[in-house]
Amino acid sequence: MLDSHQAKRTAALCGSFLQRAGKRGVTTESMTVLPPWLQPDRMPSVTPSQPRLKIGLSACFSHADPGRPLFTNKTLQYVEQSIAHWIMSAGALVVMVPCPTGETARGDVTLKHYAEWLDGVVMHGGADVWPGSYGEVPLKDAWLGDRVRDLYDLAVVEAFEQAGKPIFGVCRGLQLINVAFGGTLYQDIETQHPGALQHRNPSTYDQHFHEVDIVPGTRLARLYPEQPRVTVNSIHHQGIKNLAPGFDIEAWSYPDGVPEAIRRNPSHGRGYIAATQWHPEFRASAAVTLDDSPLLHDFLAACSRARVLPRPGHSPLQIRDRAERLLRRALLRRR
Repeated sequence: MLDSHQAKRTAALCGSFLQRAGKRGVTTESMTVLPPWLQPDRMPSVTPSQPRLKIGLSACFSHADPGRPLFTNKTLQYVEQSIAHWIMSAGALVVMVPCPTGETARGDVTLKHYAEWLDGVVMHGGADVWPGSYGEVPLKDAWLGDRVRDLYDLAVVEAFEQAGKPIFGVCRGLQLINVAFGGTLYQDIETQHPGALQHRNPSTYDQHFHEVDIVPGTRLARLYPEQPRVTVNSIHHQGIKNLAPGFDIEAWSYPDGVPEAIRRNPSHGRGYIAATQWHPEFRASAAVTLDDSPLLHDFLAACSRARVLPRPGHSPLQIRDRAERLLRRALLRRR
């Protein structure tokens, strides 16, 4: 609250400002009182009849560590800033989907509740997929991945698939989606794929690039007309070996032929699932790498359609059950 002295001073300042504006021929109707970044033409057009999309973002995990000085011996779930900002750039709201299970779990909230409430989900990049999730034994301890996160991610995919909500995967997200629906991976591309490019450079990280060929006639080709070969970032050492049934490859790395983009075939009324091996959120300058906007808008358009007409799936592979069976089988092999 302003006291009487402050109120009088504020009124005097406002009056003086209005007088000066009037002398310059500026009326109160024509004055902009909002800063430029809040002016209507700079803000997303959102009306009560068109509320903002609510997009889930799968969590990354930092498991309990007794040697960590902050949150000692506690499990952290988090998102990387760039991917949240990428989704928000189109005006969508971003919500991290936390894992509802674990030793500190309380209440009855499930991933199904999130899938019913949100309009779609983006599967985050991050740690390797554990080879046991697709029925293989890790060839090296360095490629063990994160089996706990795998089970969480598989459950997220299943929940949103059953709710008929669109799913978009980035890097690990592409690999996880492929595994969820019955595909397999190279545990290490350079080791297992003859003639492979270097797909990951720890020193340059998101500034490491290569070319990809977009498959003609695909949805991706329609999003990027007259761009048959483009440059993308590359930050992965795993990759698709056997494609999941019901999916199509939309882009291949050039010249070594590793799948770089996939999409579920839309036949039989099945919902939207697409993914890229590259990180669209880490886009370099427009002159260097592929424009990320068409990918994002295509996904968000699918989310808008799903609000009106969701396409629930029947999860024919029983994703979580299948993953748990493969997990047990791989563990038995290691004994």
